[in-house]
Amino acid sequence: MFSRVPPFNPLYLDDWILYAVGWAALVMGVYAFAHAVTQRADAFTAAERLTKPAWLGITGGGAFVLMVFQLSSPGGMFWLAGVVAVTVYVVDVRPKLIEIQRGPRW
Repeated sequence: MFSRVPPFNPLYLDDWILYAVGWAALVMGVYAFAHAVTQRADAFTAAERLTKPAWLGITGGGAFVLMVFQLSSPGGMFWLAGVVAVTVYVVDVRPKLIEIQRGPRW
């Protein structure tokens, strides 16, 4: 994934920021896939989202793409697509699944 760590120099601050964003995106991708694996299959349909196998494919593919490509590489578009895929799961699907499985908060 990251073949080269930027030199520790203030002139390379932008490289360090991209390096940190890349690692944060990879962690989020692995977390999204792990969360999707541990959820019940009927919760996805109850939440009116795609099925569990579909989300496993989306988050697994997104995590894989985040491992293989970098934003600054020629495959940067794939990296962006992977970030969008796992972010949609974490921001939209995950809260709905938790709400469905937990029930009302009263």
